[in-house]
Amino acid sequence: MRHNISGRKLNRPTSHRKALFSNLVCSLIEHEQITTTLPKAKDLRSFADKMITIAKKNSLAARREALAFLRSEEAVKKLFDVLGKRYEKRNGGYTRVIKAGLRYGDCAPMGIIEFVDRDVNAKGLRQKNDIASKKQSEKAKDAPEAKKEVSKQDTKKVKDVKSSDVKLKTKGTTPKATSHRKVIGQ
Repeated sequence: MRHNISGRKLNRPTSHRKALFSNLVCSLIEHEQITTTLPKAKDLRSFADKMITIAKKNSLAARREALAFLRSEEAVKKLFDVLGKRYEKRNGGYTRVIKAGLRYGDCAPMGIIEFVDRDVNAKGLRQKNDIASKKQSEKAKDAPEAKKEVSKQDTKKVKDVKSSDVKLKTKGTTPKATSHRKVIGQ
C-alpha cells in the first residue's frame, strides 16, 4: 500500500519524471500559463512553488540550486529577476490549476496551470520576438548597403585558387584498378 507517499508516478521512471517536471516548470516560467493534463498540473504546482520560494532568497546558492533543477539559464534569469520580485510579499500559493475539460483524442482530463498574478503578454512572447528578429534580418539582407560587390581582382584570386586546387588534386593520380568482383549486368 502507498500510505503517506505523495506524488504521482505518471507511468514514467524517476529520471523521466524529473525531466518532465523540469521542462514543465521551465515552460511555465517562460509563458506563465500552460495547458497540460490535470494530474501533471496538480503535481507541477509543488515544483513551481518551490522554485518561486528559492527565487525569493536571491542568493548565488539559490541561483545554482534553481539552475540544477531547471537546466535553462533564461528560465533562471526570469525566475530571479521577474517572478522572485513579483511574489516577494506573498507567502505561498503562487500558482492555480483550472480544469479545462477533456482532451479530444483520448478523453484525458486537461488543466491550465498559471501563476496567480501573471503577465498576460508573456505567453508566446519568445515566438513573437523570434519572428520579429527574422523579419529584421531579412530586411537587412535585402538592403542595398548590405550587398557587397566583388571587384575583378578578387574574382581572379578566387579563380586562381580554384584552378590550383584542381591541379593539385589531379596531379599524380592514376586510375584505380577495377574491383575483382563481377558487376551484375555486364
